[in-house]
Order: sequence, then C-alpha cells, then structure tokens
Amino acid sequence: MANIHTVEKIGGTSMSRFGEVMANVIIGKRRPEELYQRIFIVSAYSGITNMLLENKKDGTPGVYGKFACANKAWKDSLEQVRERMIAYNRSFADLGLDQDAADAYVNKRINEIHECLDDLTSLRSFGHFNLDSYLPQTRELLSAVGEAHSAYNSTLILQKHGVNAKLFDLTGWKDDAILSFDEAVRKAFDGVDFSTCMPIVTGYVKYDEGIMTRFDRGYSEITFSKVAVITQAREGIIHKEYHLCTGDPVLIG
Repeated sequence: MANIHTVEKIGGTSMSRFGEVMANVIIGKRRPEELYQRIFIVSAYSGITNMLLENKKDGTPGVYGKFACANKAWKDSLEQVRERMIAYNRSFADLGLDQDAADAYVNKRINEIHECLDDLTSLRSFGHFNLDSYLPQTRELLSAVGEAHSAYNSTLILQKHGVNAKLFDLTGWKDDAILSFDEAVRKAFDGVDFSTCMPIVTGYVKYDEGIMTRFDRGYSEITFSKVAVITQAREGIIHKEYHLCTGDPVLIG
C-alpha cells in the first residue's frame, strides 16, 4: 500500500541553481507543515561528474579517464575538481551555506581520494595487479563524491532556512558493508518519519553490483525509482530545467 510521501529528483543543472530550486520547488510558499512527506534525490552539480569521469558528450577524460591510462595528470584534474567544488560553495554563500563547513567537507573528501588513488598507483607499479580488478571500483569511488557534495551542501542550506533536512549519504564512504541495492535503501530509510524530516539523498548508492558498473551514467534516475518503490511512495516527480524537447535545448535555444 502506497504512503502519502513523494520522491522527487533534481538534476545537476537545476542543482547548480539551488536558490531557484529552493524558492520554487522545495520551499516556495509552503507552510512549515507542508514541507515534509517529500524525499529529494539530488545529482552532482553541473559539470562535476564530467570532471570526475569523462565528458559525457565528447569523451574528454577527467580524473578517472587519466588515471585509467596511467596519465599522471589525474592529480591536476583532481585539483581542478576541488577548485570547481569550492567555487560552487562560494556561489551559495548568499543562501547561507556555511563556507567553512562546506570547504572542509570538500577538502577532506578530495584529499582522501588523492591518497587512495596514490595507493592504487603504487600497487599498479608492482605489475601483479590487473587493472580490471580495481578500475571499476575506482570509477564508483569517483562517481560518488559529486552527489555527496551537492547533498551535503543542500542539507546545510535547507537547515539554515528552518527546514528539518537530513543528509542521507548512500555513497558508502569508508563503509565496508556490502549490501544489495534493495538492502542499502531499506537500511537507510528504516524508521524514518517523513512527516517531520526531509531526506536529502545522494543520487549515487553504493551496493554489491556497483551502480556505475550496472547502469553507468544516469544512475541517479535508477536511485530515484528504487527509493520510490522501496519506500512505497505515492508519486515520483522529476524536476527538469527544460520541458520535453525533440532536440538539445542548449543548441535549439
């Protein structure tokens, strides 16, 4: 039997304009009691996943693309990701985002990813480790950080505006538990009262098969549908920056 809550997904371009999303979608003119019974699945900010993996349209390698072919420039690319993430933090200063907390979050994640990739580079140098044994996991690791960043920021901003938002980081960062997709989602939402809490959920979910390995880019829509089914939502809503279009709206205008 369906519940009364909705599951709503916000794409990367919209997330990059979070002030507008907050004013028109999340808060708007709602009374305090009308803010809840909604779960939000968020994508990484526009351009971040391209920088972490590769450009979705033209294939230009990002951090992963360079790391996979042993190009040491992955380190420079990772620093560019850090700079871009912090630039996004600055763009939300007027919304009340705690700049120190947001920057610390980015720096900690990026520093630890750098250490992890350095360790993998060292392993590769011994010649006994097959690329296939760790490149898929590396792609998963890098994919996850974009959504973690946007979800963290969104939670802080909404809390600043009086919303009881709660971060649901399903990226499995430093969590050695290996669950199925269903188990990971059920565990995250077990006992959550949607009438008093607004979950802000990462579009990336760590699970046994690997969401990138199984679905590749576009995995946040899979998370959206999985959360809706598992929590027995009344409705699923995808908020898009463009209406339905027969071509690329950026080119068409």
